[in-house]
Amino acid sequence: MAAVIRKGPYPEITWPAVIVGWFLGIVIALSMGYAALILGFSIEGSELAAILGWGILRGVMRRTSIVENNINQSLASAVNAASSGMMFSVPALFILSEEDPGLIGFSRVLMVLCCIAGAVIGLSFVIPLRKQMIDFNRLAYPGGIATAAILKSPGAGLRKALFMIGAALVSGLAHLATLLLGEENWHLGDALGLPPYLNVVFYLSIMTIGVGFLSGRNGLWFGAGGFLCYWFLAPLLSQFGGGEIQGLVEGGPGPLRGTLFRPAGIGMLIGAAVGSIAFAAPMIKSAIQSMQKAAKDSSGSGGDEMPIGLLYGGVGVGSAVLIVLGIFLVPDMTVSTALMMTVIGVLWIWVAGVIVSECVGRTNWSPLSGMTLIAVTILTVVATRQGLADTQAIIASVLMGAAICVAISQASDMMLDLKSGYLVGARPKMQAYAQYLGTWLGPIVVMGLILVLHDAYKLGSDKLPAPQGQALASMIEGVVGGDVPIHRYGAGAGLGLLFALSGFGGIGVLVGLGFYMPFAIVLTYTIGNFLRIGADRALGRGWVDSTGIPLAAGLIVGEALVGVGNAMVIVIG
Repeated sequence: MAAVIRKGPYPEITWPAVIVGWFLGIVIALSMGYAALILGFSIEGSELAAILGWGILRGVMRRTSIVENNINQSLASAVNAASSGMMFSVPALFILSEEDPGLIGFSRVLMVLCCIAGAVIGLSFVIPLRKQMIDFNRLAYPGGIATAAILKSPGAGLRKALFMIGAALVSGLAHLATLLLGEENWHLGDALGLPPYLNVVFYLSIMTIGVGFLSGRNGLWFGAGGFLCYWFLAPLLSQFGGGEIQGLVEGGPGPLRGTLFRPAGIGMLIGAAVGSIAFAAPMIKSAIQSMQKAAKDSSGSGGDEMPIGLLYGGVGVGSAVLIVLGIFLVPDMTVSTALMMTVIGVLWIWVAGVIVSECVGRTNWSPLSGMTLIAVTILTVVATRQGLADTQAIIASVLMGAAICVAISQASDMMLDLKSGYLVGARPKMQAYAQYLGTWLGPIVVMGLILVLHDAYKLGSDKLPAPQGQALASMIEGVVGGDVPIHRYGAGAGLGLLFALSGFGGIGVLVGLGFYMPFAIVLTYTIGNFLRIGADRALGRGWVDSTGIPLAAGLIVGEALVGVGNAMVIVIG
């Protein structure tokens, strides 16, 4: 039988790629957004989108274009980028509304529009850095390399999709069982008669094990923070602490975490982010040179690169939108205050976007949460100094902080996707268009998810601790109320800064999150870390890449979708 020869351009941006990308982006954003509210950090969605994309495009639709699937995963990951950006910022308003009900009345629609404007600004700033970071500096971008490997092996991608779907079914059924039984924690310490401050409680979550498996050996630093708190510092405090400390120890792990460990963890997040800025100063200088070169490069107006004028226009329009929305969203906001906060926010987007893209390119780690903490703290101080009432100042700072966080998340995701496209021969301009096509949908999906989950479980509760949102809420409360535990934040910030200046900023963030998070989640997470280490040694890297990682990703998606579905049932009921 003669082979069918198709003529015409190689399929790249097509309606199947766009529609499948939107669909997968929604699924991944729901899953990763739910996971971020439990674990406190985000999971990049490009690899998941590439795997599931092959399952649909090749397995169902019989399409074989690698660059078409590259467009699909770029668009899907752009939708998912809003999950980390908004989950690290917007929940703070819902958490703070427990003390100040006026905060809950902010406009959801305007918040979504602010996040979309921020995403456009972030992409417009980072796209001109492609040649500098990828062509010239040849940064690794490990996630981009892994995604490219999936795109180059259509048969393997289809096989991985089947593994992923099977694991999602198992994980979803397991989580449904825990919901029906009403038991989410295993109190092993009580059964063994251990002191309560050791906090030996496991969180019954296969999803958390899957996240730990994906993180592997590097994720042990997250566990190290928790073990240091409860298995080293808590016993020392029980023996040598003063009267106040003894009272905290006798109260169990809750008071210890709330009064001592959580403020220190917030400080570590901030210190690691500040250190990252100093560590990335040479990168900022090279970024300026790269953008200047792009502006002079005539090829930037055509061919495979986006026109530099269009990108600058995106920054200008996005900034104008933020100013207008700030005035409408915050009734007491003056034009001068909105302009000042927008200028600070846009400058921070540019600096932080460069830093985060550099960190992701070298280590696959993103200091997104720390960058957001610093930005919102600065903006809260500015808003209060400009005479805004506390409620209005908080809404204004979180509004701008959400836009900043989404912008930084989109920027780092764009560079990772450009790396995978570079390796498979995709056109950068087409990838940039795909990223823009996904930016508008993510904030809509994630805001809807936040509203459903808050109505069902309450953000900041034991069910959904929203650790990054709580950290941000604590910082805002301290700034507005003038009651910042400086000595505890300062001690943590010193440790985080030390990690960052030593070249281990990612470790500082992970240890800080270990201090901050409920230890039950940390214990379960480390199970996944050790399973990954054992699989690497016993079964080899090939098995892990082809089977282990798709199974772990499926464990995340299955439990998350059941959790979101259960929340929707509660809200509807």
